[in-house]
Amino acid sequence: MKSYIEKPAEVQRKWYLVDAKGKTLGRMASEIAILLRGKHKPTFTPHVDGGDFVVVINADKVKLTGKKLDQKQYRYHTGYIGGLKEISYKHMMEEKPEEVIKHAVSGMLPKNKLRSNMMTRLRVFRGSEHIHAAQNPEVIDFK
Repeated sequence: MKSYIEKPAEVQRKWYLVDAKGKTLGRMASEIAILLRGKHKPTFTPHVDGGDFVVVINADKVKLTGKKLDQKQYRYHTGYIGGLKEISYKHMMEEKPEEVIKHAVSGMLPKNKLRSNMMTRLRVFRGSEHIHAAQNPEVIDFK
């Protein structure tokens, strides 16, 4: 029996709406990564970008467990000598909560050429309003 291999031209994309209010960051990010990658579809092919669009609302109301709110640090390097920068999770949530979710989801996607295309299909909004109502996103609730 032959295996089915999906071709990029045959990909059917849907829109999903995720409400982050009260959800744990890591558990929600792993479910979003599955949707972006397309692993929930029976036509999943690892080397084809067959995922769906995901719209996340209420990014500022996502939560972390334990003491991560005070202890978790985001690190990046500027490229200059001694340019390692650290930003606390609490500061990041006040300034840019959208980037917190994008960073978590990006870390759960495969580290290859498909990741940047998958990340372009992730739309994160701080409040409960979003601009993608015309696409009629299907509301999805994770367990």
